[in-house]
Amino acid sequence: MTRHVMECLGMSRIVIEDGKVVEVSEPKVRYCPLFEKYRGIKEIDEDSIRENIEYRISTFGMCTEDRVTSMENFLSFGVSETLSSALRDGDIDAAVIAADGCGTAVITDPKLVQGMGGRISGIVETQPIRRVVDAVGKENMLDPETARIDMEAGAEKAFSMGFGKVAVTTPSVEAAERIRARHGDSVVIIGVHTTGMSEDDAARAFEVFDIITACASKHLREECRRRGDVLIAGSKVPVYGVSDVGKRLIQKKLDETGARAWEPSDGEVPPSPLI
Repeated sequence: MTRHVMECLGMSRIVIEDGKVVEVSEPKVRYCPLFEKYRGIKEIDEDSIRENIEYRISTFGMCTEDRVTSMENFLSFGVSETLSSALRDGDIDAAVIAADGCGTAVITDPKLVQGMGGRISGIVETQPIRRVVDAVGKENMLDPETARIDMEAGAEKAFSMGFGKVAVTTPSVEAAERIRARHGDSVVIIGVHTTGMSEDDAARAFEVFDIITACASKHLREECRRRGDVLIAGSKVPVYGVSDVGKRLIQKKLDETGARAWEPSDGEVPPSPLI
């Protein structure tokens, strides 16, 4: 039996076993403007979550041996899209991401970053999937036997492989602080899956992350308003460029898509409730 656990779609815990959705917990967030825009979901509940996960399984084989691993870069400014463009343009040498079927992995192919990272969120637990392992390469996985997830160890692996500029995604402020202390400006740290972040962590996040996805975080939005000097892409689920390198990568992606940075006068349509 293969087992994969995700935390997504309103902070619901989803368990997939042998390609079947066997558990969906009650979501904490009931509305996401992106899911309404792209999937027509006006209210996030157990039924809509199950339908969405089953759609992902049927269309690109998420968490199964039918997994499609490569995808062209979307004209968007999400994390995987930004990392894909940064790899393509040589702004980073490698990206450390976590995905179904490979766990933590060091990836240098922009299409693979988009294919693996752009179609999932909040992966908590996974097991090796042969097709994914073949695409990513055992040598690039943190642990090809178990597909474990450990972003700090993934960053260490990337630098041990000889890469000079590495991006790493993590939801943990504590992990980000340790990675920063270890690798300094050689690492671009991206805060993901931030819904439910505490007020203290939100303040610390703006000191250590280069880019932050706001998700449905109340405290990150409040902290961003206090900071002022942040480049914001998107009004529905904003992505924040915080450091100089973070702002540069976000601005390049905005330029590529033909979009412009968000301004307070544009208004905002956030997820609900923010937590």
